[in-house]
Amino acid sequence: MPRRWTTTAAVAVLALAALACESGGGGIGQPSPAPPASPSVRPGLPAAMAAIGDSISTGFGTCLLLSDCQRNSWSTGDGLRVDSHYRRLLAANPAIRGNGHNEAEAGARARQLAGQATSAVNDGADYVTVLIGAMDACRSRIEDMTEVTQFRAEVDRALAVLKQGRPKARVLVISLPDLYRLWEIGHSDTQAVRAWNRGICPALLANPTSTAAADVSRRSVFRARIDAYNKQLVAACRAYGSRCRHDGGAVHRVRFSLDMLNRLDYFHPDVDGQNKLAEVTWAASGLTG
Repeated sequence: MPRRWTTTAAVAVLALAALACESGGGGIGQPSPAPPASPSVRPGLPAAMAAIGDSISTGFGTCLLLSDCQRNSWSTGDGLRVDSHYRRLLAANPAIRGNGHNEAEAGARARQLAGQATSAVNDGADYVTVLIGAMDACRSRIEDMTEVTQFRAEVDRALAVLKQGRPKARVLVISLPDLYRLWEIGHSDTQAVRAWNRGICPALLANPTSTAAADVSRRSVFRARIDAYNKQLVAACRAYGSRCRHDGGAVHRVRFSLDMLNRLDYFHPDVDGQNKLAEVTWAASGLTG
């Protein structure tokens, strides 16, 4: 081998060795740089969730028709228009993707809740939201409303199904919205009255413009029944134990406007209303970190 080539090669090797030592990277005896850390997932977040309850949780009326629109549910919705509990959890825990189950049913009353709870157990839900009672009060007549003791018994029955089937699951019980406020803000609105006269929640909204004593009394009894249901929801959650949280009346305190109701029945929340429900209930969920 020619001396010139040998000398040049030796110099090149020494230069590379010096450069490696100065940079501190990858030299013999030097540790390799650590790979970038992957985003951490907060432990304890649910990998599956379910919603049980009535049409409020099915996103009813948030699309073009008076029908379920689960993608806009405040609880399990996976659409882009509502920042639901499911979407908030998905951002923090990708393991929940595809595991947001909506077992709620339009028109459901407390007596249907245990069956929905069974479905939530079969879903393997680690987190269950419960919103029930509006349809127990929204009957044709005041006399047809679910009795308070029966309402409580049905809620307890459903919670017992969850506790037995998914004892480690978190349960969030939601207070009923202030349905009386519907009448307060809408009885002077022509469009709302026209919608209600098609038979929307007659126990509260029949004869919405009437000031007759019988109608005033009926609305007062309805309002008291909602308050009674809310007290029972608090007590049922407390009896369940530490895995159950109540929203502390957050939903009932929402001072919603007509702009937060859909324009088809002026009863169910629209997308803005669903977002508001998601916001106030998420704060109460205990999952915010």
